Amino acid sequence: MAKIIGCIGTSHVPTIGVAYDKGRQNDPAWAPLFEGYKPVAEWLAEKKPDALIFFYNDHATTFFFDMYPTFALGVGERFPVADEGAGLRNLPAIKGNVDLQCHIAESLVNDEFDLAIFQEKPIDHGCASPLPLLWPHEPDWPGAIVPIAINVLQYPLPTALRCYKLGQAVRRAVESYPEDLKVVIVGTGGLSHQIHGERTGFNNEEWDLEFLRQLQFEPEKLTKLTHADFVRLGGAESVEQIMWLAMRGAMPEKIRKLHQNYYLATTTAMTVALYEEGEETPQAAASQQAAHAPA
Repeated sequence: MAKIIGCIGTSHVPTIGVAYDKGRQNDPAWAPLFEGYKPVAEWLAEKKPDALIFFYNDHATTFFFDMYPTFALGVGERFPVADEGAGLRNLPAIKGNVDLQCHIAESLVNDEFDLAIFQEKPIDHGCASPLPLLWPHEPDWPGAIVPIAINVLQYPLPTALRCYKLGQAVRRAVESYPEDLKVVIVGTGGLSHQIHGERTGFNNEEWDLEFLRQLQFEPEKLTKLTHADFVRLGGAESVEQIMWLAMRGAMPEKIRKLHQNYYLATTTAMTVALYEEGEETPQAAASQQAAHAPA
């Protein structure tokens, strides 16, 4: 049977992809970000998962506001990486696993999640920005992606609780898949940021770190927050944190944090965190978090 072996939360800032493509990994402004992903990439290289299930959002690249689905799942052997205005990226098309994607789609619909299904559509920075920092890609990606897009752009949005339940349903889908596959769940977006309006450039480091604490130990508290709560605490675009809750919902009750990097260098608090099943005390996690807290 397929098994979820861990989960990753990551920002998906488009400038990460631009900096990566321009070889700026060692620039002083970018090095702390790229260094923060190396332990996660090493963990993935060691564990060799067969598939990454990506909860991400499309930024009006494949879907537009005249037809923007609440939840959409990609089914296909390949998905092109979108050109979002900076030119085509030197990345291979994202590889899929049609059998696994179809099984998850069917399982989610039977679990009363009404999905849109897309094929051969381009995938933008919501997935493609962090992906090369996690997986090597020459000459090709080492495994498949199951892309699950969540609407965090056009209201009404799915609630935090609904996204958490989506993650739980994805776990049931994976665990009912008959092939012995190793699967990692990736939740993308956020954390605190706002890129328009009077609060442009807003960040809340205290809330970001508290969100990460609750995500690990008290995710149910986060499911009670409204979209207005997320916007107030972290800025308009921080509502993307509901995609981290989808990731968390796919994990068991107790998880332990293997790595966390928090770097506030642009308008977004760029964050990556890695978790496995297991027990960890809040005190131990707080000690680790303090060691990685922003100066």
